Amino acid sequence: MKEFVAAGIQIAYDVDNREAVIRKSVDYLKRAKEEYGASLAVFPESIDTGFNPGMSAADFYKELDVIPGKWTDVIQKAAADLDICVLWSTYEKGPGGIIYNSAPLFDNKGNMVANYRKTHPFPTERGWTTPGNKAVVCDLPFARVGLIVCYDGDFPELSRVLALQGAEVILRPSALMRSFEIWELTNRARAYDNHVYMISVNALGRDRGGSFCYGHSMIVNPIGQVIALARCAEEIVYATLSPEPIKHISYGIKSPQVFDHLEDRNVKAYEGIMNVAKSPFEPYKRIPYKKD
Repeated sequence: MKEFVAAGIQIAYDVDNREAVIRKSVDYLKRAKEEYGASLAVFPESIDTGFNPGMSAADFYKELDVIPGKWTDVIQKAAADLDICVLWSTYEKGPGGIIYNSAPLFDNKGNMVANYRKTHPFPTERGWTTPGNKAVVCDLPFARVGLIVCYDGDFPELSRVLALQGAEVILRPSALMRSFEIWELTNRARAYDNHVYMISVNALGRDRGGSFCYGHSMIVNPIGQVIALARCAEEIVYATLSPEPIKHISYGIKSPQVFDHLEDRNVKAYEGIMNVAKSPFEPYKRIPYKKD
């Protein structure tokens, strides 16, 4: 990994004007590049439509397009024009009425280097979204990155798989509406569990289903320290990511770190980790969905 500046672009939904959101996104990309010197910019989950479509899956499907396609072409071109890598997040039209919650990653030449499909749809999302089933890690000019989306961050196994595949940075576009404590906890835990940077960008405002997102996007370093934190407002969070982030056991001190969570795993103790299971405690309601 090389030292680079990462930015999270926290902008509000405009569910009545998708084109306006995309234009605003390009304006913020220019700011991220010109004012902050960012080499990578990450947007919130489903930023151009809002998380909850507020309509039937069939009607929502008609609004969508394939990736790459007309709704991602502008972002792809902006990435090339501005010489910046971009993680966009949008719903994707799949075959036969299938809708994916997707996160295409464009490099600084405008090439799509990956298209991650959210593997853990939130229970309420299962009414319109089909889960993907592939962990995605890819190389950018300055770092090896892994991709997750929002609720995926609740599942330690997925981030661990990305780290085992060499991810140095995990990107987490989100539309998280649970408490700030859960948001901070999962971001810091996934960073610390795996000694990776987390760039976690939360949505802002109301979607068509009437849900609110509160922002507070953050960047967390591999020792679990929040090194950038947004307010509940439209703004850019940014940080310079060092290629030597685990030399010291905490921040502001010189005490050496002598452990590695990946190398120190005792894998013999993990029998059954892939077994299907459910909590012994019952949630208020279970919302089933079909898994491949």
